[in-house]
Amino acid sequence: MFSYCADPSTLDTFWWFSCYLTNGVHMSFYKSFLLVLALLAVTAPVALAFGFFGAMSARSHIAPLSWLGKGYIAIVRGVPDIAFFLFFVIALDQSFELVKHSIVCPDWTDPIRKGNDFLVCPQAKVPLGTSPEYVHQLYGFMLAVITFAIVFGAFAANVLFGGMRAVPHAQLETAEAYGMTRRQTFWRILVPQMWVYALPGLSNLWMVLIKATPLLFLLGIEDIVYWARELGGTKTSKFSAYPHPDWRMWYFLFLLVFYLSFTKVSEIVLERLMRRLNKGQATAGGEALRKEAAA
Repeated sequence: MFSYCADPSTLDTFWWFSCYLTNGVHMSFYKSFLLVLALLAVTAPVALAFGFFGAMSARSHIAPLSWLGKGYIAIVRGVPDIAFFLFFVIALDQSFELVKHSIVCPDWTDPIRKGNDFLVCPQAKVPLGTSPEYVHQLYGFMLAVITFAIVFGAFAANVLFGGMRAVPHAQLETAEAYGMTRRQTFWRILVPQMWVYALPGLSNLWMVLIKATPLLFLLGIEDIVYWARELGGTKTSKFSAYPHPDWRMWYFLFLLVFYLSFTKVSEIVLERLMRRLNKGQATAGGEALRKEAAA
């Protein structure tokens, strides 16, 4: 990267580490942190949307829709996350290719499944083999977002469903007595108050989502865990200009500090949000804020 890094063997300790920590591979390691933050920024609202519609379905008065919502919550919550992550990536990938195959290769006569192999025409590959590398990376990121959203959306649905049920029923009856329709009662009374009861559970779910980001490694994405293991492993002068012993402990210690710092910031933000939502509410948190203000 710099001219003085041309021959690392001639550098003193400070400059050796300076060159080592700024080489191209380490830049990929630093970019992977942005990948994790981007995943959280995209997945959290998408998972919350899945959860909201799942909770709405679960409390629906239409029996098939209620069964669908409750079934979604029960199935996803009852299966280990890793199993879902590994299953959905394969299932989604093959589903996309199967749909594209039926469109672009209608005259294809060979069987798509041959034993354990899934074979579609080359034009139906998603993405195409000739696509640039960034397209493959974006596609992998999209699959990760969908998978995370489906899994954590089920947990969010369970939390939101409980939050909806925690809203005092008397308030809903009062809204109906004032002539509000069921839809107006839902959006103007139930949903605004639901968040007060659901936020503690959603806060815990956010923390779990943060801790689940290393599962990107299982999806074949070069995330921070991948690079920490790759860079921290023993390197010899035969394969690297920067040979070193096993430093994985230090790389994973850095990840530990990163996750602890991120969760601490999340706790502060969520605590402030909780105080704001509780303000003026007929809840234990709202009562505590009123006593605090009166003191």
